[in-house]
Amino acid sequence: MTKPAIFETETGRQIAYHKTKGSGPGVVFLGGFMSDMNCSKATHLEAWAKENGRAYLRFDYSGHGQSSGVFEQGCIGEWVEDAKEVILGLTDGPQIIVGSSMGGWIALLMAKRIPQKIAGLVGIAAAPDFVIDGIWDSFTDAEKATLMSDGQVPLANEYFDGPYTITKKLIEDGRVQSVLRDPLNLPFPVRLLHGTADTDVNMDVALRIIEHATGQDIRLTLVKDASHSFSEPDNLAMIRRAIHSVTMKS
Repeated sequence: MTKPAIFETETGRQIAYHKTKGSGPGVVFLGGFMSDMNCSKATHLEAWAKENGRAYLRFDYSGHGQSSGVFEQGCIGEWVEDAKEVILGLTDGPQIIVGSSMGGWIALLMAKRIPQKIAGLVGIAAAPDFVIDGIWDSFTDAEKATLMSDGQVPLANEYFDGPYTITKKLIEDGRVQSVLRDPLNLPFPVRLLHGTADTDVNMDVALRIIEHATGQDIRLTLVKDASHSFSEPDNLAMIRRAIHSVTMKS
């Protein structure tokens, strides 16, 4: 496995990344919560980019994968800043932003922070505002009380061994980073892909994005029986076609 390069943010966070040279508009992959740049979607798109001479960038947020930091000490706002600085510092011209799950939320925040750098957006099971609408709203009163008093609470999950920690910092920052409670303008081609068998992010979230956002070219594709990972061969092919679609419109 090739050793990643390192990008240092203004605050000193060491962000690990892999960059593929090629033609534009380049493609930037934004991963999910507790995921990393070696997930199947990110590496599949890198292989596709190399085969097609396309510029491509994948990286790990701080506290994720091979980047510096501790996951439990991070929050959406810090990972948004990581993405913003990496995109501004490592890419040339407008990019096609591909965001998976939490990465879809961060992609929408990029539309607010650096719209001039976005030629198109592809959301894969996009999960905007999930910290509040998903995690916080699912907590019992006892869990909410523990979070507020202790600053953290363990949360069971099906992807890792044992629970992971949800912090008060993550919840409070998540409220600040919301994109579905304020105006959201997407003035570029947007393609949202969502599986009907997604048990982590309900497809109602994708419908909320469509209803809430403003833009002339926003489309949602619901895929019967596709799961949250959206990593089956036909799912990966759909991601490639979505990138092609927004590229042709940009």
